Amino acid sequence: MTTMTETSARFREFKMPDVGEGLTEAEILKWFVQPGDTVTDGQVVCEVETAKAAVELPIPFDGVVHELRFPEGTTVDVGQVIIAIDVAPGSGDAPAPAAAPAQEPVEEPEAEAEPKGRTPVLVGYGVAESSTKRRPRKGATATPEAAAVAAAVQAELNGHAAPAAAPAATAPAPAPAPVADAPGGGRPLAKPPVRKLAKDLGIDLATVVPTGKDGVITREDVHAAAAPAATPPVVAAPAPSQAASEAPAAAVASASARETRIPVKGVRKAIAQAMVGSAFTAPHVTEFVTVDVTRTMKLVAELKEDKDMAGVRVNPLLIIAKALLVAIKRNPEVNAAWDEANQEIVQKHYVNLGIAAATPRGLIVPNIKDAHDKTLPQLAAALGDLVTTARDGKTSPAAMAGGTVTITNVGVFGVDTGTPILNPGESAILAVGAIKLQPWVHKGKVKPRQVTTLALSFDHRLVDGELGSKVLADVAAILEQPKRLITWA
Repeated sequence: MTTMTETSARFREFKMPDVGEGLTEAEILKWFVQPGDTVTDGQVVCEVETAKAAVELPIPFDGVVHELRFPEGTTVDVGQVIIAIDVAPGSGDAPAPAAAPAQEPVEEPEAEAEPKGRTPVLVGYGVAESSTKRRPRKGATATPEAAAVAAAVQAELNGHAAPAAAPAATAPAPAPAPVADAPGGGRPLAKPPVRKLAKDLGIDLATVVPTGKDGVITREDVHAAAAPAATPPVVAAPAPSQAASEAPAAAVASASARETRIPVKGVRKAIAQAMVGSAFTAPHVTEFVTVDVTRTMKLVAELKEDKDMAGVRVNPLLIIAKALLVAIKRNPEVNAAWDEANQEIVQKHYVNLGIAAATPRGLIVPNIKDAHDKTLPQLAAALGDLVTTARDGKTSPAAMAGGTVTITNVGVFGVDTGTPILNPGESAILAVGAIKLQPWVHKGKVKPRQVTTLALSFDHRLVDGELGSKVLADVAAILEQPKRLITWA
């Protein structure tokens, strides 16, 4: 998808690209440049967050930043212009950004069309009609109050000076009437991204006056409904840096001494949708086993001193990951997926091993591609890179796609075990509990041993009890006697 346009021989615009598979919007997390800064081709200008990950966006040409169209914390549709670049600075005075009219919203250019035959899909919302929306044309049936507020909000987003305070800022606007244009008086008409925006802002669509064609509620209608209650009269738009500093406060819908409400969006929303979909689609079965891992802990200590493992992090998770890979090799039927559309079980002849990682933006599950082909040092290096990248918030959407089996290590929080929910499209997930010194019968005597509890959840449509039990038992046997990594490999 092309993400830049030419407004003249001098000024070029960069649009929000589709940085994930079919995503229709992204939130601007941080700007790395400001108006007047010089940029070069390939320079990262901002960081955005989609429903899958945080991604840095490079600019595809040289020049000087003319205008940032949106402040930090703003959710922008794919295809909307986010930054304008002066590619021929010094050739004349740059025109000032056009201010929005006082009484009607600005009409933005259409986003470039998606490639033929491809319609973006937002998880949990179905097929979207378009990746961008147009603002109402002149003559739309917006009330003067709503139009004035929408113009002020748009001017503020664009970084322009807002028009003088409109009558709506000094006199309360009439309470919007419930939508009557929905067929049969039912659900208000609005596209999925607009419904998401209304939910984020705490706006009931039934109270929004529609201005779109055929009674469809637009993004501007939602902003207009939210602005009178949440926005004081606008005198002048803040500078981009000031707007950026105020963005986090706007993320909280309401706060008091007793509770705080935080909009569900980005990675957190994607996690919630995926987990609900998995829990109520795949019939989960979870089995448990408690195992003596004393010998595994001794092996970890020895590997830390091995020169062949120099430069990589060695920990119990490395041995557990290798044990699971060996167990899958011995029981390949467990590495599969359920194809509901074609009513088929898809056997995978490769293992993309997912590792659940807790990050400031929520739990994500990047995976190690073709983990089954890696040696122990290679697997250790891949695990280290995966965890570091995830904690830095730099995990790409591609790194989280295509997983087949996952490990979640709840033991790092001191938890003994759990009943993990499958990642959508995967067949199994192994939860690893805390490794603790406990009394254990060893060679006929009670001795202190390093013990942990494993839990394996699997999709009972394609993994029956016998197969799931074999996989879990094999992992436990390897951790009890790690020499089986050699004899069973």
